[in-house]
Amino acid sequence: MWGLIPLHSRTIRPHTVRDDVDGLSSSDEAAGAGRRGRLQPGAAAGVAVPGTLLDTLRVAVVMLDTSGRVLLWSPLAEEMLGWAGEHIVGRRVGGFFDPGEAGTETTGGAHRSGAERILADLLRNGRWDGILSLRHRDGHSVQVEARASMLVDGDGRPFVLASVAETSRLRTLEHDLAALDALYDSSPLGVAVFDTELRYVRVNEALARMNGLSPADHIGRTVGEIVDDPQAGAELTTLQRAVLTTGRPVIDLIMLAPRGLGHRSISYHRLVDRAGSVLGISATVMDVTERKEATDKVERARSRLALLNDVGARIGGLLDVRRGAEELARALVPRFSDYSGVILHAAVADGGELPSVQYSESTPMRQLGVGAIRQGPEVDRMIKLGSVISFNRKSIFGVVLATGQPQLVENDQQLLATTFPGDPKVRATMELGIHSLLVLPLRARGVVLGLLVVSRADGREPFDRDDLALAMELADRAGSGLDNARLYVREREGALMLQRSLLPQTVSQPQGVEVAFRYVPGSSGTEVGGDWFDVIPLAGGRVAFVIGDVMGHGLGAAATMGRLRTAVRTLAGLDMPPHELLRRVNDLGDDLAQDQDEGWMATVVYAVYDPATRRCTLAKAGHLPPVLVHPGGEGGFAGCGASLLEMPSGAPLGVEGVEFESVELDVPDGTVLVLYTDGLVEARGEDISDGLDRLSAVLSRPFSSLEDACDDLLATMVPGREPDDVALLMARLGGLPEGSTASWTFPAEPSAVRRARRRVRETLADWHLEPLTDVTVLLVSELVTNSLRYAHGPIGVRMVRGGSLLVEVSDPLPDPPLERVASTEDEGGRGLQLVARASRRWGTRHGRLGKTVWFELAMPVGGSGT
Repeated sequence: MWGLIPLHSRTIRPHTVRDDVDGLSSSDEAAGAGRRGRLQPGAAAGVAVPGTLLDTLRVAVVMLDTSGRVLLWSPLAEEMLGWAGEHIVGRRVGGFFDPGEAGTETTGGAHRSGAERILADLLRNGRWDGILSLRHRDGHSVQVEARASMLVDGDGRPFVLASVAETSRLRTLEHDLAALDALYDSSPLGVAVFDTELRYVRVNEALARMNGLSPADHIGRTVGEIVDDPQAGAELTTLQRAVLTTGRPVIDLIMLAPRGLGHRSISYHRLVDRAGSVLGISATVMDVTERKEATDKVERARSRLALLNDVGARIGGLLDVRRGAEELARALVPRFSDYSGVILHAAVADGGELPSVQYSESTPMRQLGVGAIRQGPEVDRMIKLGSVISFNRKSIFGVVLATGQPQLVENDQQLLATTFPGDPKVRATMELGIHSLLVLPLRARGVVLGLLVVSRADGREPFDRDDLALAMELADRAGSGLDNARLYVREREGALMLQRSLLPQTVSQPQGVEVAFRYVPGSSGTEVGGDWFDVIPLAGGRVAFVIGDVMGHGLGAAATMGRLRTAVRTLAGLDMPPHELLRRVNDLGDDLAQDQDEGWMATVVYAVYDPATRRCTLAKAGHLPPVLVHPGGEGGFAGCGASLLEMPSGAPLGVEGVEFESVELDVPDGTVLVLYTDGLVEARGEDISDGLDRLSAVLSRPFSSLEDACDDLLATMVPGREPDDVALLMARLGGLPEGSTASWTFPAEPSAVRRARRRVRETLADWHLEPLTDVTVLLVSELVTNSLRYAHGPIGVRMVRGGSLLVEVSDPLPDPPLERVASTEDEGGRGLQLVARASRRWGTRHGRLGKTVWFELAMPVGGSGT
């Protein structure tokens, strides 16, 4: 047995030197110090394993004879007290005791040291244990706990074998063991230790109570043999084996408690000793039922808030009642229910007023939203989109609509009373296995708009009061959202109606001109725009084309657009040049704005085309440039080319102190003038030039008609563009038919009147308009006479045959003639009165070299005019 412990030993020999460690010489001490820390002979045969519990305790072994001489001195004793073994063996051990321990006592007249007393006890009792204070080689005291026994060798000789350990190490180990015992005994957590066979080795009372068994009933059994559920036992055994094999711990694994009574948190760790050997695993079990319930409650609250937010997000931005109802129904399935339906008053869906009378059997109700976890004939019978919903006043539907209070349907009897007896929808509901139903009012501003109906089928928990509270919150939010959508529909329809009323209801088709147009409202709520266009017939067969865009959106922009359009039409009747018209409109300033405290701004293009001369005069105020599509082959647009018309931009209307310029150009027959607003070419994240290039490219393709060209232009608008109005006006410019005009210039002399009458009479005869000869000749005579009297220069006369007969008389005098009331004694002054009464309409306009007075006569009934 001694071969297991490396010891210092030598043969005991008689000696006369001092029999204690005090007799050690300095040379002996030096030699011992030089060898300190090395194993002595015989130690190589030891098989001590490092890192075990003995290494922690560091127990030294000392063997003594019955006289107290040292026979064996282990290396740990050398390390503990600092004395070399070869210098200690054979000497008495008394020299190691501290003076207090080595004190003498007198018994029966004999004096004995402390070592002698201990030896006497050993001889008398056969064993001794206690705490000693020994002297270290360097002089300090080492407190040890010693256990000594009297033994006898094979020859019958007695000897003393003592084990010595430092008390500090023992106390540390005792504290650790005491803490472990306290953990097992007093911890509210369940604690267990398993061996490498995964059998219980130790279990505390807390875990035993959790499992409903005594600690003794656990020892030697596996967890699979303890738990009631074989599947749970197998899962836990698999986890334990994985921890034992890999060393990876399992921490805070939540599992159901036995018999489903609560929840437990389980943690496993592998146990390894100081030498690295696997001893087993430890388990910590904690009852987390309350924590799990609190966590589940928080999770339910979080999921409910998420559902509220999702529903609000899905329907909050929708300004369409029908789409909002559909999104609401779909958002609740399957997160909250298996089936859902949204039923609304028919007037609400169409943007009408809120219901103002009590709901009754005749109230029109429609299914506008449905959601279902599956589809089939039964589902269609129960919640078919667009179906009419009927009910009687005493049914659950009727009660909820009348009172505005929700109802929880919990059994078949209540389910049968949902709508009316024999309702096929109710039969389909029961066939689908629906066992729980919530009927909720959709309310807004204290008025019930309709119903939200949600249901759960077999295999799902029925609705409870918490679900009812959540559903009411959902219904109230949804009701507000649907009411906002209803208001939007109503306001948008009103705004669009106002806008359409301000736009031209019909567009005239002047002779020599073909017109096509499109207007597309924006899609951003009630924010209608201020885009507009117009085609205005002017005197002399000419026509004005106008397109504009009031900056901003809303009813204010639409109203400003209406006032601006009226101003342009009014000033157009004065037959002034385009740049002058824009200047006059701009001078109106605040009169055109909706609010004088706020400025206004608009971009406009105003163009005047004369089919008789094929000349077009344009001016613009900050608007996008017009496009001219040059004629191609016989197909109209075939082989054509489109180009932006370069002209002075001009500042937008509403900017003070700016000038506008007109541009005149001759246009070939068949040229197409394209006017448009920015909504046609603008796109988010794109330069405006890209949109203009795209517009020119589309217009350069062949088209069979202006209507097709308009449709293709609208079809090429970029998806996802800003929600802005689009106004588009296309006019194919041509001349009057051959022989439709006649013009002459007469010198300012008396014969001019006679010559003008003759030419007019001949022309009307050529045109087969003899019924108009007398009145036309009379009016021309009056106007030429006025020019001859007041002007000094050539007098021009022009006649244009079209939808009416147009006659113009021009002279160099810039001042317009004044109509006055002639007395009975006046010889003149009745010419303009005569023109005003005999013609359908008349007027004057300024030109570059004077003025022009014109009048129109209606074509004779039945006259061919050819």
